[in-house]
Amino acid sequence: MSTAKQIKTDFDQAGEDLFNFAIEREDVKWLLGQLPTETSVKLATVEYELQILKIISVGWGISYFLEGAPRKKEMLGKLFWEAVNKFSKGLSETTGLMVGQQIDYFEILKTRLDCYVAAMADNASAGDPTAVIGPAFAELCGNREDIFAALTGAKMFNTTTNRVRQFLEALKLR
Repeated sequence: MSTAKQIKTDFDQAGEDLFNFAIEREDVKWLLGQLPTETSVKLATVEYELQILKIISVGWGISYFLEGAPRKKEMLGKLFWEAVNKFSKGLSETTGLMVGQQIDYFEILKTRLDCYVAAMADNASAGDPTAVIGPAFAELCGNREDIFAALTGAKMFNTTTNRVRQFLEALKLR
């Protein structure tokens, strides 16, 4: 097998693995179970937003951690976002049939990504993106001042991006 073919195969597997990690829900369920009952946000909203944040965090992690390797970043990012787009189409169709109206889940992901990027741009002096993501997450859940929601979003972002970094390092892609 040629080196170029092997690299493509390795990237295909890495893209698939990162996508599967992004949609896996065990950590979403665990974080929901950690929220105290006195939180001011709806648990259904937190669950929905956590899954969105996890997907976005994986994509962000690919771009961030492969910044110094533009070709790898482009290849892996493309594989990941194509898988997310395909998944989103299926989810949109199924959900649309259930609720009786069209839903574009990929567009929702892009809108949320824009929200988080804008929050980071508005708070560039914060240094640590986790400090910005938490409150932005809480706001998307319905109450920017809810410390439990903010901590939950920060935890999802931090854990997810760290796992992406570890994954890329293990594959020697970073």
